[in-house]
Amino acid sequence: MNTAPQIASQSASPGASPSASLTIYLDDERLQLPAPSALSDLLAHLQRPPESVATALNGRFVAREARAHTALQDGDQVLLFKAIVGG
Repeated sequence: MNTAPQIASQSASPGASPSASLTIYLDDERLQLPAPSALSDLLAHLQRPPESVATALNGRFVAREARAHTALQDGDQVLLFKAIVGG
């Protein structure tokens, strides 16, 4: 039984497809989002402060300032993790 969280779609604008959504994988859990969605939208929905996690999209680090401009696509793999600084 899949109990992955879902982000509810906002009301569609006239002429928009009511089923406009995409499926991503967040830390290996399937998650449906309204399309279009950016990485920053996902963090806002999860109520994660931007500075609380580092992000990777399809295995590539995404800097905090780039999240709002990083569109999610169907099938994307998103990882959230704590950044470790120091040596």
